Amino acid sequence: MPTTTISNLTCEYQINPLGIDVLQPQLSWQMQSDQRGVYQTAYQIVAASSEANLASGLEPLWDSGKVESDQSIQVAYGGPMLASSQRIYWKVWVWDEADQKLESPPAWWEMGLLSSSDWQADWITPDWDEDVSRPQPCPLLRRTFDVATDLVSARVYATSLGLYELRLNGQRVGDAVLTPGWTSYQHRLQYQTYDVTGLMHQGDNVLGAILGDGWYRGYMGFTGERNLYGDQLALLVQLKLVYGNGRTQIISSDDQWRATPGPIQTSDIYKGEIFDARLEKPGWDNTGYDDSDWQGVRRLDHPKEMVVAQVGPLVRRHEAIRPLHILHSPKGETILDFGQNMVGWVKMRACGPKGTTITLRHAEVLDQQGNLYTENLRIADQIARYTLQGLPDADEQFEPHFTFYGFRFVSVEGFLSEPTPDDFTAVVLHSDTPPTGTFECSNPLINQLQHNIVWGQKGNFVDVPTDCPQRDERLGWTGDAQVFIRTACFNMDVAAFFTKWLRDLSADQLPNGSVPFVVPDVIAKTGSGELSAADGGGAAAWGDAAIICPWTIYRCYGDKRLLAEQYESMAGWVDYMRSRADEDYIWRSDFQFGDWLDYRGEDDRLPTPVTNNELIATAFYAYSARLLADVAQVLGKVDDAACYTDLAHQVTAAFNNEFVTPAGRIGPNTQTAYVLALHFDLLPESARPLAAERLAAEISRGGYHLTTGFVGTPYLCHVLSRYGYTDVAYKLLNQEDCPSWLYPVKQGATTIWERWDGIKPDGSFQDAGMNSFNHYAYGAVGDWLYQVVAGIDIDPDVPGYKRTLIQPQPGGGLTYAKASLDAMYGRIKSKWTLEDDMFQLEVTIPANSEAVVHLPAQAAANITEQGQPLDQIEGISEIQQVGETVVLSVSSGQYCFAVSKN
Repeated sequence: MPTTTISNLTCEYQINPLGIDVLQPQLSWQMQSDQRGVYQTAYQIVAASSEANLASGLEPLWDSGKVESDQSIQVAYGGPMLASSQRIYWKVWVWDEADQKLESPPAWWEMGLLSSSDWQADWITPDWDEDVSRPQPCPLLRRTFDVATDLVSARVYATSLGLYELRLNGQRVGDAVLTPGWTSYQHRLQYQTYDVTGLMHQGDNVLGAILGDGWYRGYMGFTGERNLYGDQLALLVQLKLVYGNGRTQIISSDDQWRATPGPIQTSDIYKGEIFDARLEKPGWDNTGYDDSDWQGVRRLDHPKEMVVAQVGPLVRRHEAIRPLHILHSPKGETILDFGQNMVGWVKMRACGPKGTTITLRHAEVLDQQGNLYTENLRIADQIARYTLQGLPDADEQFEPHFTFYGFRFVSVEGFLSEPTPDDFTAVVLHSDTPPTGTFECSNPLINQLQHNIVWGQKGNFVDVPTDCPQRDERLGWTGDAQVFIRTACFNMDVAAFFTKWLRDLSADQLPNGSVPFVVPDVIAKTGSGELSAADGGGAAAWGDAAIICPWTIYRCYGDKRLLAEQYESMAGWVDYMRSRADEDYIWRSDFQFGDWLDYRGEDDRLPTPVTNNELIATAFYAYSARLLADVAQVLGKVDDAACYTDLAHQVTAAFNNEFVTPAGRIGPNTQTAYVLALHFDLLPESARPLAAERLAAEISRGGYHLTTGFVGTPYLCHVLSRYGYTDVAYKLLNQEDCPSWLYPVKQGATTIWERWDGIKPDGSFQDAGMNSFNHYAYGAVGDWLYQVVAGIDIDPDVPGYKRTLIQPQPGGGLTYAKASLDAMYGRIKSKWTLEDDMFQLEVTIPANSEAVVHLPAQAAANITEQGQPLDQIEGISEIQQVGETVVLSVSSGQYCFAVSKN
């Protein structure tokens, strides 16, 4: 019997989130059905203060009443003001198209500490002096306390200046690493909430913490500086115990804590970690330990007003990978090959005499001779060093705490026996952004490209969207983030991840509207010359992350609230560009990155592609002004929409006057010049076909190689497909010679490279000063794989995949392609096969949404769905013939279309 259910209840993109501080959280749910044409006509949300009240319906905290609406995502809580630590239980009833009432299972969310006055805890720091000019041992802190009988719940709220790891009664608290993460610390410092009820004991208990330098106090930036946010580590922690009689007990960071240096001698994001197991203090985080020789702590005068609840996903351990091979280099190095370039650390098992030191050195690649290649790390050491305590009858285990490494290869020094794969496990770390997309096709090289894109995203989504994870950089470059965000939204659920990062972007944005080159903005703290935006400078394409990123999240997840939150920042950036442009609307001044790392090789077939900075800057000025007008329209800001629409028209006209010749040549005739003009709709309609023809001709003249950099590459294939040159886009995609997407794949890459020729055809390396082998920007082609090759896209008029476009464009010799996407309404699937004269397309559209399906057919009579003519098919509401394409409007459900040429 057909069934429809309500499931996947989320609050702020999370299932049962613990410790949020959003006063009106957004609630979403999904309808699941094996029928076609299932949709919601009304909903009713009920929230209660207890499970019992929710089940009985008595004393609801909030009852929305029956709301006639098909909205099932981003519904704001509308009940009374919520209190700190309050847990809210909720469920939803849905009326479907047959007026059947469906009930969801219950869910909950719990509030965190909503005001700085809720913090009874003090900032505490070890009571000793340090030489903060260099790394110091990581301190251990502990406090004992008693717990009475009849404990009902226990919550820990914790954050730190630096990084922290909490311990309770000998157990690790939570499974997150690198907490509290990286934010614009002077404006926003996240705390985490933990349910530790199950770790508590009646009677004596011990709460402990380890602190590390992290982004707060460690080396950051290009200039070898430390202490960019402060020079003292500190802990802020508050434990709330609730008993059966309603009594509460607070244990917090105060002067009753004790501290001592621990066995972690240094731990630094760039440098790595040094651990001396001889200095371990067994049992320090449990009861019965004598801490009489420990030192005290002192209160640190540091504000709490910037302390906010966790917004984005936590960084966690994910895959565990054993070495595929153990190699021996010409230099005599013993090297572990894990087969995958990744980000994380290595967990090691070893034994040996006390004082034996084992050193692990991490690298992404080997040189031509097979030696470990570390020159591209610059001053980042990427070392893990472990000194054994010499256990007589047991192996010792080690994994780092407050660092991470970018690597595929690890050299092992000091291991007393021949290493085996069982002795080492690579632990992959990244923000806990659940995978949402899959893509596959008949070309294994393209499948490897998609694999590389996903792993590049994993490795560079470690709490902030970074450029690279290995050298002395690892910064939240705004340009990299904005060119990749659309692909990121396919691969993983990144809504909360970017919501958190965009709040930091707003926080670090200057009063004049300038957006820093990196967020959080550490460059402004290091005195890196022209790379500092502190003097008011912001760069096109990089600063435009303020516009493009929130707009993309809105389009993909239907989050209108994010647009409202970011609107001031968005308008600030466009107004900043207006202030920097000349009177003729051309932006000529200021430092610009241009089409960063465009290909300028020595191949005579390829013209030297230097796209002038003022063209790029003015193009993005026009584009962002138009997007801001769209945002204003969505938010009902009618006057702003008119103002920015007019500004976009003025800048667009100026672009044409300055950069487009009467014959249709754009700027320096580069691929990127044509791509930006076409993708941003800067040309008159009549001029666009000629511009697209010129672009295709330039690509053909270059032997179907791309020459675009970070700015032009994301849009290149989209422009070609849009203007009828999908065959040229496929030739670019299938190109295996340098420069191309598949050249690194043929070279054995397992992530996306920073440069098209990071390893040159002769085996030599590009400039070691800037040659990352894990850099996701060029992986921005991934969204074209999903949208055009597999055919899953968003209707431009309806955000959040409420209406999906299914419009694959087969080509490139592929015989099949398929993709899936777990969108806000559920899983979308598109799979096509091409065999002889038959094209088949399988489509899945989730309940409470619809789709427009494009099929390559001369007539609807050439199409069947599961063997039946289209006019007899349930779920198809409209059939149109548009040129050589049949366009169908379909409701939710599964479909299998067949198109014959006859």
